[in-house]
Amino acid sequence: MQAVVLEAFKEPLDVTEVDRPEPDVDGLVARVDGCGVCRSDWHCWQGDWDWFNYRPDPPHVLGHEPTGTVVKVGEEVERFREGDKIAIPFNFACGKCDLCRNGHENICENHIGLGFMNEAPGAFAEEVHIPTADINAVPLPDGIDTETAAGIGCRFMTSYHGMAHQGDVGNGEDVVVHGLGGIGLSAVQIANALGANVIGVDLMDEKLAKAEELGAVATVNAREIDDPAKEVRDMTDGGADVSVDALGIATTCQNAVRSLGKGGRHVQIGLTTSEEEGMVPLPTDEFVAKEIEFVGSLGLQPSKYSEMLSMIETGKLDPTALVEETIDIHQIPDRLEAMTDYGTMGIPVCNDFTA
Repeated sequence: MQAVVLEAFKEPLDVTEVDRPEPDVDGLVARVDGCGVCRSDWHCWQGDWDWFNYRPDPPHVLGHEPTGTVVKVGEEVERFREGDKIAIPFNFACGKCDLCRNGHENICENHIGLGFMNEAPGAFAEEVHIPTADINAVPLPDGIDTETAAGIGCRFMTSYHGMAHQGDVGNGEDVVVHGLGGIGLSAVQIANALGANVIGVDLMDEKLAKAEELGAVATVNAREIDDPAKEVRDMTDGGADVSVDALGIATTCQNAVRSLGKGGRHVQIGLTTSEEEGMVPLPTDEFVAKEIEFVGSLGLQPSKYSEMLSMIETGKLDPTALVEETIDIHQIPDRLEAMTDYGTMGIPVCNDFTA
């Protein structure tokens, strides 16, 4: 089958032939109907994130935002049959550890990251394997087609977890999102759907305009403002209730924290680059003086997908509004290359793997 294979970090990517996967006894194989192309895939291609074990040994198939149709099922799988339509979280879990048993399977003690770790070849391919399928695959309701589901991969579902659970965003709260890529724009739409007043911050006018289209009540062009954090504090009469760093560089993380008012909550979704290597200086005394909370957000528990899917079915959320283009597998390397200079907006989705 065709797949986008990482042969060497930072070297040009290409589409090559690889063997089709076979299911483990408790796993399944899905035909990939759609897969988002994410900046996290770019990080993996660059060789980032070895500091938390998200650095696979080449050759390795990339891609971590798939939706698909079941084509093969292991003999111990109980919940799925051939032909079932499924969403596939990237945060594979074991289903047996204490974290899994207590509803935190997204941070499973035996976590495997689809497309990021040797144990889980990715989904820029015609087919993908899902281990421990009864835990890690999510049935799609009849009312959600695979085109819609293709937009709910890593960025959308991680933003949902970040806003609905980790940020606990409520009606009437001021939420500021720093960095309006796929994660940030998803957070704007979701926070708006949860009843928040959302402010988007970015350097690019087209991304700010898209944020307003998705429900932001105001935007800040950080290229044109000396202190975007102060601008947000002024706009919110003392500071936002919730801030989000959706990019993961020192500037956006620090500005997001500094945008908060007293008792504010910061949600860190963006992961750092090789420049930061996971370490960003923060205004520690402000955390104390303002009693600011700082929480992380990784993926979304499969057991909580039903919340997000219900909001999609009822029209409160629309991930297709984030899908800027659909492409074929041979266009994936170019889209990842464009991310070097932040040259994409929203969520590109590959929906043709046989071209």
